[in-house]
Amino acid sequence: MKSPISSLQWLPLTFFPIISTYVLSTTTATTLFDIPRLSPLGGILQDPETVFSTNVSDDFETFYYNQTLDHFNYMPESYSTFQQRYVINSKYWDGANRSAPILAYLGAEAPLDGDLRVIGFLTDNAAEFKALLVYIEHRYYGESIPLGSSRKVALGNASTLGYFNSAQAIADYAEIIIYLKEKLQAQNSPVIVIGGSYGGMLASWFRLKYPQVAIGALASSAPILYFDDITPQDGYYSIVTKDFREASETCYQNIKNSWSIIDEVASKPNGLSVLSMTFKTCNPLNSVDVLKNYLVSMYARAAQYNSPPKYPVTIVCGGIDGAPPETDILDKVFAGVVAYTGNRTCYVNAPQNISETTVGWRWQTCTEMVIPIGISNNTMFQPSPFNLSSFIEECRSLYGVPSRPHWVTTYYGGHDIKLVLHKLGSNIIFSNGLRDPYSSGGVLVNISESIVAIHTVNGSHCLDILHANQSDPEWLVRQREVEVQIIKGWISQYYVDLLSLSVNN
Repeated sequence: MKSPISSLQWLPLTFFPIISTYVLSTTTATTLFDIPRLSPLGGILQDPETVFSTNVSDDFETFYYNQTLDHFNYMPESYSTFQQRYVINSKYWDGANRSAPILAYLGAEAPLDGDLRVIGFLTDNAAEFKALLVYIEHRYYGESIPLGSSRKVALGNASTLGYFNSAQAIADYAEIIIYLKEKLQAQNSPVIVIGGSYGGMLASWFRLKYPQVAIGALASSAPILYFDDITPQDGYYSIVTKDFREASETCYQNIKNSWSIIDEVASKPNGLSVLSMTFKTCNPLNSVDVLKNYLVSMYARAAQYNSPPKYPVTIVCGGIDGAPPETDILDKVFAGVVAYTGNRTCYVNAPQNISETTVGWRWQTCTEMVIPIGISNNTMFQPSPFNLSSFIEECRSLYGVPSRPHWVTTYYGGHDIKLVLHKLGSNIIFSNGLRDPYSSGGVLVNISESIVAIHTVNGSHCLDILHANQSDPEWLVRQREVEVQIIKGWISQYYVDLLSLSVNN
């Protein structure tokens, strides 16, 4: 294996589009694909083509670790290995001799490439911390493919996908971090793990499962309480509704009233053709649900990634409210689509390539990441309750295995979290923006002196760990400053404890 801290050798980047897998059943219950993506990246206004066109600094070096396939069994096949990608930036590191810290970013449900371009918390603060930066790719994504590096084989069926879960992922991270500390003779360098969204969950769980490896964790927009009905099922779409209503009451009312009108038009002869023309669909609609799914997904993305300075919810509502007064509701809704996506030749059902992220996230949500998101009567959407039995059966039909909806809370906890973490955990920051629909499943109150919740009223999904900009509002600047000061405190205390132990020994 290549030794760390050497010349940069990038393999050619492969672009995998991030697409929504939302499919809404408007009459019965939510389906497998109703769980919106958990990712720091998302939304038309932060689209992947822009992300992947941005150059990555030459300060980043790519390496591969010979990773164990199965950390938890001793069968012969468990000892198989695969090449797991990780990336290092040592530009600002003060070195192992000074026990300088290591900031480790835990990759989530996507190739690592996009994170290297947009996750700025590590690089923005590397000089201040004098830290080594490490970014580790999640197994089964990007270039970190088990079972002969064949994505087709690895993602082929439940037998090969069975090694694809969060427990294996955080064990991967622990193994790589321990290896690097030994390789760099940095055993006394404190490690802080950082992640966003699903990666934020991983960061918090890593701190709980491997406290001997990382002294603290920053978990951004991590909805660790959106499992096992700890959080009300309609939490996500209630916040989507709240975001739109706060942006514009008339916009909210038009969206709320549009669903029945869409259904009414669709029920008439040639109604789908009328809707296809109204919304300039890329292909003729064969079901009204295709259009409604698109709109629900668009509103959800706009709310989840409702970040400054563009504020996508405001842009959508600007299109809807800005239509001429005589415009009917459907034309107003379409004006919101155009405002959000920009002028295109067609909308709604354009041909799309299924990305590895879509395939991987489908497996993850089918097995352990069962986030029961439903829609109630108290939103601007048509009701669509989450039906667990239907969800499990759909997963069984896809993979031949049932979901494990209670496993996350069994393995990591979640119920009575204040009592449990107060006794068992320390040094975790749960950061959230309250405009993020997933904040409904986040930790929003302090659990102890060192397990703290930092939230901003106007923040969106993972906003605090994205690159800082001069145009950032003061509340966002302050949120990041508070996070940095807390982490500094953890590191300072670690050095005090390290010195104390060395003196006593």
